[in-house]
Amino acid sequence: MEDTLHIPDDIAKRLSAAGGDVSRRALEAIALEGYREQTSTLYQISEMLGLSRVETEDFLGRHHVPLAVIDEADLDREAALFEAASRSSRSLFHPARLLRSNVPTRSSETM
Repeated sequence: MEDTLHIPDDIAKRLSAAGGDVSRRALEAIALEGYREQTSTLYQISEMLGLSRVETEDFLGRHHVPLAVIDEADLDREAALFEAASRSSRSLFHPARLLRSNVPTRSSETM
């Protein structure tokens, strides 16, 4: 989903002058508030910001947002989501797959 925020020009200029991408800062603020209000999970924040689990935990820590206390079932569900995402990204960059793509074929050896 994509939304557009309308920010008055003078405020947008001050935000831009403070450094960083205003769009990214707005997305991070929404993510932080969602996590504080417990309307977003750690995994959802990770996906929203394009961060790993560890990077997401660091991001929350830098903004003084403690990790939520969750029950065992929620913890298992979150762990499964991160594991599935991790397996998906690992398969794209699996060493054997990369090696196969670098192995010369007979036709390339004779060239």
